[in-house]
Amino acid sequence: MLRLADLHGGYGPAPVLRGVGLDVAQGESVTLLGPNGAGKSTLLAAVTGTLARRRGEIAFLDENLCDLRSHDIVARGIALVPEGRLVFGPFSVEDNLRLGAIRLRGDLRERYDYVYALFPRLAERRRQAAGTLSGGEQQMLAIGRALMSAPRLLLLDEPFLGLAPLVVQEIRQALEKLRQGGLTMLMVEQKLDIALGFASRAYVMIKGRIVLSEATEKLARREDLSDLYFALAAAQA
Repeated sequence: MLRLADLHGGYGPAPVLRGVGLDVAQGESVTLLGPNGAGKSTLLAAVTGTLARRRGEIAFLDENLCDLRSHDIVARGIALVPEGRLVFGPFSVEDNLRLGAIRLRGDLRERYDYVYALFPRLAERRRQAAGTLSGGEQQMLAIGRALMSAPRLLLLDEPFLGLAPLVVQEIRQALEKLRQGGLTMLMVEQKLDIALGFASRAYVMIKGRIVLSEATEKLARREDLSDLYFALAAAQA
């Protein structure tokens, strides 16, 4: 479904992505691992069109997205759950969700019902201002907002960052339901235990390059797993 080939990009004159290549098959859940500063969020920005300086191939269902603007990419069926949630605090939960469906026409009730069934807490707080929600509830809202666009590919940028263990478990269960429903997902994550339990395959990025592609089951058996990023970075030096 998604294929990146020789992808380069960055901010101003500084290169961040250095010839990245990866692929995600339809219905697959893939994780992108790496330490802080590896370029993981920049890669998602390139895919969604919010990174201005990019070149290479970003093929989604065999269409190159490199020349498309962000709203056209959303219209193709890609949605992003950004790092830090970025909900609109003064707006209600329901208004935040409505913004996620801005490209859709007609009655949105089916989309609301889909999100509320996944996250019942959002249904209970639908009239509440998003800024008054807990961090975990705001993360549920960010995921729900992305799902309102009926995406074919869901990108998640560290969706468990800063969340309490019970909330992490709740959101993991929701993502598992999405996976069982056949939604294709690519998740950026630093925590190996969460990532390896989520995905079937993993890519590891170090300094803007993919340095390892592995089935998560095999990756979990590596003897150097606890020092994986250090070991891979040393090998690339």
